[in-house]
Amino acid sequence: MIGVITTGHGNFATGLTSALNLIVGEMEAYAAVDFTSLAGTAELERDLAAALDGLSAQGCEGVLVLCDLVGGSPFKTAVTLGAARGNVRVMAGTNLGCLVEACTQRDVVSDLDGLATLAVEAARAQVVAFQMAPVTTADDLGDDFDDEGI
Repeated sequence: MIGVITTGHGNFATGLTSALNLIVGEMEAYAAVDFTSLAGTAELERDLAAALDGLSAQGCEGVLVLCDLVGGSPFKTAVTLGAARGNVRVMAGTNLGCLVEACTQRDVVSDLDGLATLAVEAARAQVVAFQMAPVTTADDLGDDFDDEGI
């Protein structure tokens, strides 16, 4: 199985993990690593290394690290640690839809690069700007109008 680590500034990782657990339940081969104002980069490096080691000890063939921002300390630290290991992919711009997709598709997508690609595509697909179209009457909605909901 491919392991997944979520990391980011503040409580980004544990916040997304809380939502992930609510939606799909607790995940195996998963870790959340926060980078709070109380921690320095040495602590972040230690915590990410421990998470990577823990997933390796669980038998993960590789690890996908999902970060909040490109170029931030969590991203740079994950890239540095991952490059030395060789079986780690790091992406930034993580959102909840991306995390859910990456975690739930690990049984279907068994290669690390494929899962990284899937996660990036899912993140992009989840970013939309909704615009309400003006409707003046029910007749404007056509024959498919269902007044029971959206």
